[in-house]
Amino acid sequence: MNTLEIAKIAYDALDDKKGEDIRVLDIHEISSLADYFIISNGSNISQVQAMVDNVQEKLAETGYHAKSVEGYRSGNWILLDYGDVVIHVFNKEDRLFYDLERIWRDGVELKMDEL
Repeated sequence: MNTLEIAKIAYDALDDKKGEDIRVLDIHEISSLADYFIISNGSNISQVQAMVDNVQEKLAETGYHAKSVEGYRSGNWILLDYGDVVIHVFNKEDRLFYDLERIWRDGVELKMDEL
């Protein structure tokens, strides 16, 4: 499975749990950190954690497990590291504060619902 397929599964899993404003940024040409950043937010801690749980479950079904998970307990900003795909799930206020879309604006936004 290639990294775009992993990103698509993660996108769908976030969407299943009503993730808000899901963005997929292709950063492979501007960073060696990852190929894709996926950024989304939920409206409360319970939703943010449910979104992350669903991503982990759906990717585990295909044999992929996060190398690292950071921030799960607080639920303000949870980072899932799948190597070439890094998923950021925020509460709404922290997403606005950190504004990763601005920081990574040189990345190319993909429209996953069009694939």
